[in-house]
Amino acid sequence: MIGRVLIGLAAGAASALMFASVVSGALISLLLFYLAPLPLLVAAIGWGPLAAAIGGIAAAAGVGAVFGLNYCIAYAIAFAAPAWWLGHLALLGRAASDASSRHGAADIRELEWYPVGRILLWIAASATLTTLGLMLTLGSDPAAMAETLKRGLDQLLAANAIAADDQLVDALIAIMPICAILGVFVVLTLNVWLAATIAATSGRLRRPWPDLKATALPPLTLAALCLAIALCFSGGLTALLAKLVASALMMAYAFTGFAVLHTLTLALKSRTFWLGSAYTLVVLFMWPVLAMVVLGLADAVFGFRARYLRSRPPPLPAP
Repeated sequence: MIGRVLIGLAAGAASALMFASVVSGALISLLLFYLAPLPLLVAAIGWGPLAAAIGGIAAAAGVGAVFGLNYCIAYAIAFAAPAWWLGHLALLGRAASDASSRHGAADIRELEWYPVGRILLWIAASATLTTLGLMLTLGSDPAAMAETLKRGLDQLLAANAIAADDQLVDALIAIMPICAILGVFVVLTLNVWLAATIAATSGRLRRPWPDLKATALPPLTLAALCLAIALCFSGGLTALLAKLVASALMMAYAFTGFAVLHTLTLALKSRTFWLGSAYTLVVLFMWPVLAMVVLGLADAVFGFRARYLRSRPPPLPAP
């Protein structure tokens, strides 16, 4: 127990320092800021959610003591709480019915672990909550938020002696919330993957590594996405929330699209080239991620992976 407390405090101290490093203005501090949840996630996955909870509370208290209550709340909502909850979900498992009936108590390999697809949904929920909270600090309604963003963008352009058309400025303001939630989603997902990789490398991962190619979202996610898209045309805060939810869910489908791509290329000899090319295009140009969204949605509707695996099962692993 004492060791777990010490691990949690060390993770919290590292996370708080990474969060606070952004005030230095150095370029490397931005990377550290984005990776601030990582120590807490490593503690949660490697030593249990209690360690992450201890570290998160200590880190939030430290950030609040140095920077004030607002930063304490921001850190707790955007970094500490998601790290604790996602780490808790990653370790959730229950005995499979057939395994428990055979052995009375299932071992770790026979447990049903919390699905990766549902973890993606919780990441989407965390990204939505974080981005909505950030937007609410700019104003109480979308018009006030847009006005605050416009003033800030105008000041930034003026400071750099850049002249921009009003229509271009309005377009940038319109997509800023969407870009923000996509960035939060990607960063949080990357932190979870890195934490699990670190725990697995160090032998602290207390669940088998999941088959990421099989990642799928629950069927009701598609209905939720359709509802969110419909509410985007309602106006007011409801429309803003719907846009954030729709963007987060589409990003979740983009990740399942990559899982579909990994499955459909199993039999290709040049599989590494095609996968590397796909990831490179997405990282360099961003817009090809729309193709992954479409692929993920198509798989949810038509079941491409299931059909492919039925017709061409993957090769058996070498003995």
